[in-house]
Amino acid sequence: MPSPRHDSLINLFRDRPELAVEILRDLLGQDLPATPLVRLENTTFNTRPSDDIEADLVVVLGPPAAPAHAIIVEIQQDKSKNPRQLARYAAALWLLLGCDVTVLVVCPDARTAEYYARPIDSGLTGYRLQACVLGPDGIPAITDPQQAAARPELAAMAVMVHGRQRKVVEAFAAALAELPDDHAPKYYEHAYSMSAPEVRRLLEEIMTSTTWPVYSPFAREHYGRGLEEGKAEEAARLVLLVLAARGLQVPDDVRARITACTDLARLESWATRAVTVQAAPDLFGELDETDR
Repeated sequence: MPSPRHDSLINLFRDRPELAVEILRDLLGQDLPATPLVRLENTTFNTRPSDDIEADLVVVLGPPAAPAHAIIVEIQQDKSKNPRQLARYAAALWLLLGCDVTVLVVCPDARTAEYYARPIDSGLTGYRLQACVLGPDGIPAITDPQQAAARPELAAMAVMVHGRQRKVVEAFAAALAELPDDHAPKYYEHAYSMSAPEVRRLLEEIMTSTTWPVYSPFAREHYGRGLEEGKAEEAARLVLLVLAARGLQVPDDVRARITACTDLARLESWATRAVTVQAAPDLFGELDETDR
């Protein structure tokens, strides 16, 4: 069953497919074709009408008519998937596209990474797959804000893996101020969704600290501008987006109350609370209740 961490990791690759290429080349030392054409591909491989093989994400290098290389991105948080399935993915995609295929497995857990890093015997004589595995040891602890701003996807993953190191979270927070207006909230939400509870608390502490200079521009750009210049429905969408990114269930009555609200100041208050509440109904304070 996909989790918020799984979904956030996949979205990092889906939003910028070049990330898969950079990880394979820069972190795992893989030799890949040099091409500016990098695109997403259908993740379902049909081997016969009754059997669909679906990977988490497929990235293709080169033009559609003549693909040069394909990358299958899989997020594995445990050992539940049979490694042979990865070999099937690679074989099916090779048959479909007619180009070489690399399987990139991203594992936040060290033991899981070790498990999928072993050569995979497909059961077919002569065909063994060696997946490229990015485990926690392969994700750098980024403590330089400039490096974090240059590679925000890796910086978000660094928070996930190394977030107990305060300098990693501080570098990530500082980097948010350097990102385009609509990017900072997205990466914050990804990092928050992927992290352990104690790392989330550290994120919240740093981002809400009055002494930390990043929070003011982040809040102004993420909440202030959208609420002052946008419409109420966009502000309501923001509240729901933050709750969803944190994996919180939103009951129908809470969703209806948020979407029906036209008070931008109140929506701003809810958006701020959405970052830290334990449950969606906790958004509403005493003043909200008295106005009902």
